[in-house]
Amino acid sequence: MEARFDNKANILNASMLAAHDNSAIYRFKTNFSFRGRDITLLQDMNPALGSDAATVGAIHWRDKVIEVNGHKKKVSDLKTKKGGFMSKARYWRWTAERREYELKFVNDEWASTVKSDGTSKVVGRFAVPYRPHLFTKPPDPLLSMTRTALAEDEVFLLLVLVYSEAKRQDDTNSSVGNGSEGW
Repeated sequence: MEARFDNKANILNASMLAAHDNSAIYRFKTNFSFRGRDITLLQDMNPALGSDAATVGAIHWRDKVIEVNGHKKKVSDLKTKKGGFMSKARYWRWTAERREYELKFVNDEWASTVKSDGTSKVVGRFAVPYRPHLFTKPPDPLLSMTRTALAEDEVFLLLVLVYSEAKRQDDTNSSVGNGSEGW
């Protein structure tokens, strides 16, 4: 699957559009309160016949909880850090029975890899090339995922990638309020 975000300045309030026909796949919708981000909902724009957009996942920012299909788990239970002091990789796993995804941010892009048979295989990329340019528009944020990732952990991986990018933006925009204004 390859998709782009229609709002390059704010991925927390954007629709994911299929790259081949620009049809909406998912929509991220974030509610704010006076204390910053409250909740980010992930809505499936292609639900079962006859129903409205269904919420399939959420990020509860204040509680530091990720919800996938009604099941909630604390971020601290899902994310681990391995390696030395300078390691930038984070490891995410929904349950012990599922695959563990290694997330790294390099060259304006999040790469999600999974180890299989002793080798690392990239299963997802989230390019976020948002840097202000004087005379040109930056390209749209682009997400690509392999069939393996889609079949097993599509919603979880989408939420983790958006969560990681939002936290990275918060660190980058640390001089701004509580991070919500940077979006």
